[in-house]
Amino acid sequence: MHLPQEITREIQRWLGSDYDEHTRQRVQSLVDDQKESELMDAFYTKLEFGTGGLRGLMGPGPNRMNQYTVGVATQGFANYLNNTIKGQEIKVVVACDSRHQSQYFAQITAQVFAANGCRVYLYPALRPTPQLSFTIRYLACHAGVMITASHNPKEYNGYKAYWSDGGQLLSPHDRGVMDEVNRIGSVAQVRFQGGSQRIETLDESLDQVYRDALHQLSFDNGFVARQSNMPITYSSLHGTGITQVPQTLARWGFANVHVVDAQAEPNGQFPTVIYPNPEEEEAMTLCLRDAAAHKAVIAMATDPDSDRVGLGIEGPDGRYALLNGNQIASLLVDYVLKLTQENQAFKPGDYVVRTIVSTPLIDKIAHKYGVQVYHTLTGFKYIGDLITRLQDNQRFLVGGEESYGYMVGSLTRDKDAVVSCAFLAEMAAYYQDKGMSIMDVLINLYLEHGLYREKLVSITKKGKQGTEEIADMMARLRRQPPSTLGGVAVVQVWDYHTSTWWTPETSQQGRIDLPKSNVLQFVTHDGCTVSARPSGTEPKIKFYCSVRGNLTDKACYQATLAKLDAKLDAIMGDLLAG
Repeated sequence: MHLPQEITREIQRWLGSDYDEHTRQRVQSLVDDQKESELMDAFYTKLEFGTGGLRGLMGPGPNRMNQYTVGVATQGFANYLNNTIKGQEIKVVVACDSRHQSQYFAQITAQVFAANGCRVYLYPALRPTPQLSFTIRYLACHAGVMITASHNPKEYNGYKAYWSDGGQLLSPHDRGVMDEVNRIGSVAQVRFQGGSQRIETLDESLDQVYRDALHQLSFDNGFVARQSNMPITYSSLHGTGITQVPQTLARWGFANVHVVDAQAEPNGQFPTVIYPNPEEEEAMTLCLRDAAAHKAVIAMATDPDSDRVGLGIEGPDGRYALLNGNQIASLLVDYVLKLTQENQAFKPGDYVVRTIVSTPLIDKIAHKYGVQVYHTLTGFKYIGDLITRLQDNQRFLVGGEESYGYMVGSLTRDKDAVVSCAFLAEMAAYYQDKGMSIMDVLINLYLEHGLYREKLVSITKKGKQGTEEIADMMARLRRQPPSTLGGVAVVQVWDYHTSTWWTPETSQQGRIDLPKSNVLQFVTHDGCTVSARPSGTEPKIKFYCSVRGNLTDKACYQATLAKLDAKLDAIMGDLLAG
């Protein structure tokens, strides 16, 4: 093997006495089998906090999720908490999803916090990510950790770090924690033992508290009771949703919920899907099949940590089809604002939020109701931070992002598939009560505001070389932005890394009032938007495109869709070819 010297030194460290025998054996096996590329990727760098935590493949090495990287991250987090919060006992909540080693990593996290003097509230078994966010706020804790890799493949796990507001870490806390982590020169500095008496196991009473709090948000004034037997299909995709979604739907009065049995058991192997991601049509196959069998009005599936939800409905042709994240977000925003208006419950300063890569249809809907719209960077941590910053003067009603994450009300500071499932079911019941389908409502939105169509193209680039290739792609787009896309001139370029936008023809410039982020956006003369963004949690670069067409007649829906899809293909073809 021809590994760089610094990687060889790191491998030797992991073969030393600071690491347990099983770990040393696994590293030695990689060396003996000359797994050069695997060793390179596992040891060339350390896992770093992306969107508020760690995420990576499981296995030995500093660039992998294992008990040592989890321990070092927690020691750094504990050091930061102890250095930042003085004169009071620090309280932390820890929870986990159904992934391999999640419960083990959660126990290590709790033990390291406890050994550093923190009071730890530990969920004894899997719970949804939004429930962790709620619990931090409910118990007035200073921080929290969720062991999950969300919707990633089964080989991954992760570590989401939260602050006292229930949102994922943001500046300066994220950088402060990483600085503390980087100061740890050896796993011998991690306190893995001591203080177990400071760990308190949470009981099921908090599950009910969470469900009761969510139900207080309901708009139901009797229509759910009239539609209580409306058939609903739900799948937890082998994840945490099984602990809360069926129970929450029952709490809201839905009595005809069919759980997809083959996917109900929590299982980190995710045996019935390729990827446990409701964004993927393949992952929703069993859910849609069950929906067709029971003639369900809606079919919903949540990802392993239950912060994302996919939605399927029966189309005009009788077949069940999936809505995309932008469509679901638009429907939720319209429903919440419509019912708030019907109940005469608007307050001055009410607002909704979407991310910069989500559909502009949300803006159109909000403006119809006279409600302000805020845009944030991609990642729900920015939505959560905005809610916290505005909580004393303005009320958050609803928000979402194209990647199947939504939130209604401000009980949490992270996307919440549990409350989203409840509101999607309530929305379906509301329209059923009026003799309308979800598809009817969606097409009416398009008739009123224009037919918005979006496309996401993700390109995966694994390992060290992949990271460099993604960086090169972004650098090229900055040096040579496209002049046309789909045959239409690009009239604006937005670079969120430099916080600057400009017009290529006139050289007019402006400032972007958002935190810096490695995102580029190109706006064409006819209002189409294309965004390029490397993922903060996966080895991917993502390209988002949004186009709009006029829909004047319901009968023209499919033909207009086809035209917009062709336009999307032309735009993305130009971008990727360049």
